[in-house]
Amino acid sequence: MGSTGSVTLHINAPPERVYELVSDVTRMGEWSPECRKCEWLDGQVGAAVGARFKGSNQSGFIKWSTTAEVVAAEPGRTFAFTTKSRDKESTRWRYEFTAADGGTDVTESYEAVWAPALVDLLERIFMRNREQKIEVGMQTTLERIKAVAERA
Repeated sequence: MGSTGSVTLHINAPPERVYELVSDVTRMGEWSPECRKCEWLDGQVGAAVGARFKGSNQSGFIKWSTTAEVVAAEPGRTFAFTTKSRDKESTRWRYEFTAADGGTDVTESYEAVWAPALVDLLERIFMRNREQKIEVGMQTTLERIKAVAERA
């Protein structure tokens, strides 16, 4: 565990617009090559600190779900959440939005904090180059968001 990574991409849209797309977790399945869908929990309908959502994911033949909690929700600036596994913080995900050149530089980053020993072992066996795959996935996610943001 303890892996980290980040990807930055320029999007020709204002930070508020890019934040609006990213923070609508119900659309994450459109952007991410690994996430299939997300849904708000506890009657929540939008991003706010403390809001929780469930993500359903798949990589190859491996499927799993996570529960996440929003830890930062500053429109046009930052959207961040942490996933939990067995009530422990598992992975921290963060999006930073910076106005630049008439658009937005958006950075997606992650920090893997903890995983059950079996999950860690399985990832090492079946998901070689996991960090590289995550960074490629983040790049794909941001490019898909860019395509939608720049169409609007």
